[in-house]
Amino acid sequence: MIVVPVELDERSYDVYVGAGARHRLLEVLPVGVRRAAIVTQPGLDIDVDPGVEHRTFEIGVGEEEKNLETVESLCRGFARWGLGRGDVVVSVGGGMVTDTAGFAAAVYHRGVPVVHVATTLLAQVDAAIGGKTGVNLPEGKNLVGAFWQPSAVLCDTETLETLPPREYRSGLGEIAKYHFLGGEDLADCNLDEKVARCVAIKAAVVAGDEREGGRRATLNYGHTLGHALETASDYDLRHGEAVAIGLVFAANLGRALGRIDDQRVAEHRRVVGGYDLPADLPPGSSADELVQLMKRDKKAKTGLAFVLDGARGVEPVADVPEDVVRDVLRAMGAG
Repeated sequence: MIVVPVELDERSYDVYVGAGARHRLLEVLPVGVRRAAIVTQPGLDIDVDPGVEHRTFEIGVGEEEKNLETVESLCRGFARWGLGRGDVVVSVGGGMVTDTAGFAAAVYHRGVPVVHVATTLLAQVDAAIGGKTGVNLPEGKNLVGAFWQPSAVLCDTETLETLPPREYRSGLGEIAKYHFLGGEDLADCNLDEKVARCVAIKAAVVAGDEREGGRRATLNYGHTLGHALETASDYDLRHGEAVAIGLVFAANLGRALGRIDDQRVAEHRRVVGGYDLPADLPPGSSADELVQLMKRDKKAKTGLAFVLDGARGVEPVADVPEDVVRDVLRAMGAG
C-alpha cells in the first residue's frame, strides 16, 4: 500500500493507493462517527464495510445524472434517515460519484465529513483528490460546486480489473495530462506507482493553492476544450478522451501564440497516442459552437482563457484572441 499525504494544515488527509485499499475504510473514518451514508450507483457491485451503522443511497448512471436534482435527492434521503453532522458520507464509485456525493456532503448540514472510495482510474488519479466537488448545469460542466476536502481517499487498484475498456481509457487521459505537469517519469511506473505519482503531483499543487487562486488552474490543462466537447451534444466522448483532444489543441494553440515549438507539439501527440487516446476533433465539430462553450469556462473572466504550455511550463493564459482560437480549431478539422 502506497500512502500519499495531502498537506493542508488542519484539513490534511492521506490517500491510500493499492490493491484492496477499500478494506481500510474503517481505519480512516473520522473519530466518533456513528453512521455512514454510502453513495454509489446501481450495478457497481463493489462492497465496502464501514464498520458502523450504514445505509446505501444510489444515484443514477451517466453525466446527465450529475445535477442539482440528484444532490437534493441525496440530501433529502440523508435527512429522512437522520444523518447528523457528526456522521460521514462515503462515496463509492468514479468521478461522477465522488463529485456529486462530495458536493452533497459539503452542503448538507453546511458540511459533513466525506471519504472517497475511488473505483475508476479517472477518480483515482484526479477526481477524488483535492476537494473540488460539483455538478453540472445544462449550460456547462461543474458550474455549481464547492471546495470540500475529504477525510481520506482510498484508491483500490483492484477495482480497475473489471473496469470497462473505455472507462479505463478515460482515466488514461488524465494521466496523459500529468506528463506535462512534472510527471515525465510516468512511463517507467507500474499501475500502482502511476496512480500514486499522479496523486502526489496533484497533492503538491493543491497544497500550494487549495482554492484555485493561481497554480491549481494548471490541473485544468486540456480541460477547456475538453469540457466544451463534453457539453456539446453531438460527440460521444468520455471525459479523458475529450481531455486528450484538449491537450493536443492546447499544444497547437500554444504554438500558434509562439509559446512552444513543433517538437513540443509532437511530444503532446506522442504522449496522447501512447495511451491510445484520440488526438483529433470529432467529425462535424463546429468552431463556432466550441468557442461559445469555451467562453463559459470558469477561467474565462474577460474573454477566452486557457491553460497553456510555455517556456515557464504550463500556466494560465488570459485574453487569448478569439480569431487565433478559431484558426487552430479549423486547422484541427472544425467547420
